[in-house]
Amino acid sequence: MKWLPAIVVPAVVVAAVIAVPLAAGAAVDLPDKTAEQVLLLVNDSTVSIFSGTVAQTTDLGLPSLDLGAGMPGTSSAAAVSTALELLSGSHEFRVYVGGESQSRVQIKDRMAERDVVRNGSDVWLYDSSTNAATHLSIPADLAATAQAKAAELESQLPADLSSPAQLAERFLANLDPSTAVSVGTDARVAGRNVYQLVLTPKATDSLVASVSIAVDSETGLPLQVTVEARGQSAPALQVGFTTIDFSAPNADLFDFVPPVTATVTTPAFPTKPDGSAASDTGDHSPAAGGSPVITGTGWSSIIEVPALAVPAEVGDNPVLEQLTEPVAGGRALTTSLLTVFLATDGRVFAGAVPLAQLQAAAE
Repeated sequence: MKWLPAIVVPAVVVAAVIAVPLAAGAAVDLPDKTAEQVLLLVNDSTVSIFSGTVAQTTDLGLPSLDLGAGMPGTSSAAAVSTALELLSGSHEFRVYVGGESQSRVQIKDRMAERDVVRNGSDVWLYDSSTNAATHLSIPADLAATAQAKAAELESQLPADLSSPAQLAERFLANLDPSTAVSVGTDARVAGRNVYQLVLTPKATDSLVASVSIAVDSETGLPLQVTVEARGQSAPALQVGFTTIDFSAPNADLFDFVPPVTATVTTPAFPTKPDGSAASDTGDHSPAAGGSPVITGTGWSSIIEVPALAVPAEVGDNPVLEQLTEPVAGGRALTTSLLTVFLATDGRVFAGAVPLAQLQAAAE
């Protein structure tokens, strides 16, 4: 929430960056700041209460899909359909944040509304088109463990990282090997003056051309993120506010009660597996069926998911036939920012790199 609240809340729904163009208007001329100073502005931001409208567009070059043809009637198929819908075209959201433990996202369609509501340990997901709701309860020990881990990491920081300025310098130093960091042209987003922090990959094999973060010049709140793809004029992904209000949202917005006629599902909160033979022996390689493995560095990194970790229903989903195309060694999904390679042996490779690099990694 400290770093990218403009992304985090919508990502609860779409698990991806979403977009809005910069607002047109008079030229903006803010006092000059270095990249370190803009990072410090974000780090010092105390904004945790706000509401606003988020508009999004995406241009990933996804193929046209018939989401109704041959789609199995399962919850996973519905989730795939929703995700693909939100990763195409334009949508509008209403976002309400009442602190780190209260948030609500409303996705309004022409004839329906979808909601994701968090109020403390309770999380609700509701879709008016199906009149179905899902209720999750976050275990208290999970939150306590996360806080303890954060405290442990903070205590291990060396003395020269005790100040935000030093943290900003270290962050930039860690980015430097693979990323050029700069400050772009001042602009306006949602009626607010913003600095633009620009991250440009140095790797020539990455599909990402640049990432721009629009930072509110007064509050330090990131208001928009733009991701450009190589060889594409229009932004591939963006997320941003068209309006924003820093007053506290009505508390009733976070007290969600499903309609009496709604079908309510209350699944158990996902927990980490007790461990398999592979994890007990410390072997997390794909061959042992362990955790995903990341190879490469920076923007050229490739993630490999072992076959045993890939749900069987993924291979049976007819949407994959539409999304992917046959290639040497398996099937592939190619977009302007991401490539996914499904090897014939069941492994899955993904990265912001060309397909040939994924195929080479599989070999």
